Amino acid sequence: MELKFRLSFLLLFMFSLTFSQDKDEVLLRVDGEPIMTSEFLRVYNKNLDLVKDESQKDVDGYLKLFTEYQLKLKEAKRLKLDEDAKYQREFLRYKQQLTKNYLSENKVTDALVKEAYDRSNVDIKASHVLVRLDESSKDTIEVYNQVLKLRERLLKEGFDTVKDDMHNGKTIFLEDLGYFSAFKMVYDFETAAYNTAKGDISMPFRTQFGYHVVQVNDKRPSRGTITAAHIMIALKQKDTLLDPEQRINDIYKKIQQGENFESLAKQFSDDKSSAKNGGGLKPFKSGQLSSTIFEDQAFALSEDDQISQPFKTEYGWHIIKRLKLKPVESFEELKPTLESRVKRDSRSKLINDAMVKELKKRYTIVFNKVAKSYFSQLLTKEYFARSWRLPEEFEKETMVFSINDKVFTYNEFGRHLMSAQRAYANRPTEFSEVIDKELDKFFERSILHYREDNLELENEDFANILKEYRDGLLLFDLMEKEIWNKASKDTLGLAAYFQKHISKYQWDERVDVLIASSGNRLNAEQALNLMKKQKTESEIKSILNTEKENNIIFTKGVFNTTDSKLPKDFEIKEGISKIYEHNAAFHVINVYNIVPAGDKTFEEAKGNVINDYQEQLEKNWIDSLYENFSVEVNNKELQAVKEKIKNQ
Repeated sequence: MELKFRLSFLLLFMFSLTFSQDKDEVLLRVDGEPIMTSEFLRVYNKNLDLVKDESQKDVDGYLKLFTEYQLKLKEAKRLKLDEDAKYQREFLRYKQQLTKNYLSENKVTDALVKEAYDRSNVDIKASHVLVRLDESSKDTIEVYNQVLKLRERLLKEGFDTVKDDMHNGKTIFLEDLGYFSAFKMVYDFETAAYNTAKGDISMPFRTQFGYHVVQVNDKRPSRGTITAAHIMIALKQKDTLLDPEQRINDIYKKIQQGENFESLAKQFSDDKSSAKNGGGLKPFKSGQLSSTIFEDQAFALSEDDQISQPFKTEYGWHIIKRLKLKPVESFEELKPTLESRVKRDSRSKLINDAMVKELKKRYTIVFNKVAKSYFSQLLTKEYFARSWRLPEEFEKETMVFSINDKVFTYNEFGRHLMSAQRAYANRPTEFSEVIDKELDKFFERSILHYREDNLELENEDFANILKEYRDGLLLFDLMEKEIWNKASKDTLGLAAYFQKHISKYQWDERVDVLIASSGNRLNAEQALNLMKKQKTESEIKSILNTEKENNIIFTKGVFNTTDSKLPKDFEIKEGISKIYEHNAAFHVINVYNIVPAGDKTFEEAKGNVINDYQEQLEKNWIDSLYENFSVEVNNKELQAVKEKIKNQ
């Protein structure tokens, strides 16, 4: 529920489209606060296609929706939800991410995007050695030499031998990584792998995890993107007599006999999400699925419409049909997606560094030349025991540096030093080195924060989007507190609502059946005759199926009468049916029992009851907001808005 509603609010209130007017008038006031016509027009025009309720596409209907949104924001602020620490943390995280999207060094970004595209065209199969090392540690020679010795052993003894001897899963790791391409590893590791030739082992290199060497076992062109369909028989079955391997082989025989793959998938596949689409899966690339076995089987198919033999994964038995193979797209097609991923990836540190360099040129920066020596004299050995404190007679208000008209003081840098001392615990370092490193960090953080703090004033698009998220997040928290949590936890209210509206929660009519299916009408007729003679499922199989031909498959279970496994013209009555043609096959259905339509229990209907109860609570709550806050509409301006929308 949380993700659903969060996305809903962000979509419905993404007000980034700006309209200019000769004179901006007040359209309405909510609890005395003016809402301008330009704001309403921006909202209306941006969200018109997202509103599914036709009544809200006319101006009056949408004004009601917009007004209720403003009322909810008023209530959220009255409850001081905008002062909640969790809300402020989440908003700050979003603001920081959004700021990165508006502040990037284009030359560096473009180079990284092109590099990522080139790498995405090549899959690398690799193994690696890692010796863990704290990211902040500078005493690295010993670990470097340890990895270097392991590299020498790999060259002489081979990866598997060294792995058996050295891998402990705690401080030393030797792992086979399989195939990967761009964005699958941290950037430093990815770079080392792509810069190492096939068959070679890299020299030791460092990442945030420690020192590595990477052994590149293979490089191959990207296999592209494949679209496939599959039939899956799950390893765990409700029918304990059903053997998954036998079942998949029976289906495979039917395919070899010329029966339609998609129809068989609809009828027999246990992957419900794809079965209804004839087994069709979303397109995927190497490394995207959790099963490498499935991927390899799919990409091994050499042409469209080719069908694999049955094979087993950790999820079940499968048969795959290749539908389409799409080579890697052009750079221009992929550029927007790659750019977005680069900015979210560890590559962003390079962009960040370039951004700081650019901001230094943009702003007027003044440093206090004596600040470093001043702080170097303040540090004591207690700093490395995490017990250092700023002296009482500390020059708090002295400037350490300034950015434009913003002054950053000794006190601010001093607090930064206090926080940073945990990174130096039990690691004595020259005081001047500590000050150099931490002042660089403090300056970088400060200049980025300065740009972030002023971005709303400098960029209208950024300001609009930030306001949208701020309000949307606030509204989400309000709805969670006032409606969603109350509805799910109000057991007495839910029970009362259910009893009052029990007629809404009904089971459809269902049937308990055994279905005999065949791609050949003659076989279906034979199955019908045998079923009428009260032959068992096993007896019918032994008569009609052979080692070479699987002429009949049985399915049993309780299904809604509208289930896709049943023919649309299925006559619902107990006993053995006539032969139906459905899903490009022939079926005989033995109806053991008809389960009549009827009331659901509360537990069976609980999810729908909660949703419906939420809607009622929200309606009552909105009515109370209209009573608690005044709403004044400027009808003259509203008519002008209607005319403007009509003519645009």
